[in-house]
Amino acid sequence: MIKKTKDPGFGHSSTKNVKGIINKDGSSNITHINRKFIIDDLYTFFIELSWGNFFLLVLLCYLSLNILFGFVYLFIGIDQITPSKGNLFEDFLNGFFFSAQTLTTVGYGGIAPKGITANIIAVFEALIGLVSFSFITGLLYGRFSKPKAAIRFSKNLIVRDFNGERALMFRLMNSRKTIMIEPEVAVTLSLNEKDEKGNYKRSFFELKLERNKIMYLPTIWTIVHIIDNNSPLYNLTNEEVKNLDAGLYVLIQYHEESFGQKVYQATSYKFSQLEMDVKYVPSSGFDQHGYTVLDHDKLSEIEPM
Repeated sequence: MIKKTKDPGFGHSSTKNVKGIINKDGSSNITHINRKFIIDDLYTFFIELSWGNFFLLVLLCYLSLNILFGFVYLFIGIDQITPSKGNLFEDFLNGFFFSAQTLTTVGYGGIAPKGITANIIAVFEALIGLVSFSFITGLLYGRFSKPKAAIRFSKNLIVRDFNGERALMFRLMNSRKTIMIEPEVAVTLSLNEKDEKGNYKRSFFELKLERNKIMYLPTIWTIVHIIDNNSPLYNLTNEEVKNLDAGLYVLIQYHEESFGQKVYQATSYKFSQLEMDVKYVPSSGFDQHGYTVLDHDKLSEIEPM
């Protein structure tokens, strides 16, 4: 018997060609408006940034602070830290370089504050430098130590004949060399349909899987949903299945030995990614010494049945 599942938090309201709530990389696809900012959001923002954007932001903040204080030293009189060169640009550079030395607490000694105003500003800037670098160090540790799954999912879904019936399949693997301990997966089908009044509504079905949990995963796991009389796809032809305005939401959890704790990763598939009457190419084999060889490039590779 086909049973709808409760709304997993996405809402039943819909529209034509509704966008998925979860992106392929597991990130949220929701636009937030009128959300109040809280200071704790800063930590989440910096932790979730890509490494490239993180270091670019650090560099921009570092340069901006030194430029700001370079102008401050120029404004109070560059003579308070070093004799003027008689050139505005060179005086600014001296202020900029003194600021960099103060901010990082390097203090080469070539330039030093002489007036009371310059000393007060230098003390304040040194405090900003200590706090800033402590904050950045904490963020670096948080980014490195944050437990994170590293699962790769196949780029495609397939529907093929399987054990006398049809089955919907996709594959996943760990992109790390570690073994996934007790991986468990849940798959929800989101079906967007138009009712008699012309309004769109979403229905959700928790798909029954051939196996939703295994002891450990050293290679590749093919997730299989048998399209039997308990499947919401049972009475549909392959062409009708492919043309559905539908998608899959996938959540997998497992114990990651690198971090010593359970981690989670989500992804999504659109039915436009469906491939019919094909099968996945074997991605593992054995070398001449009998060792198992896993080819990561073959995760999404398919061939005709």
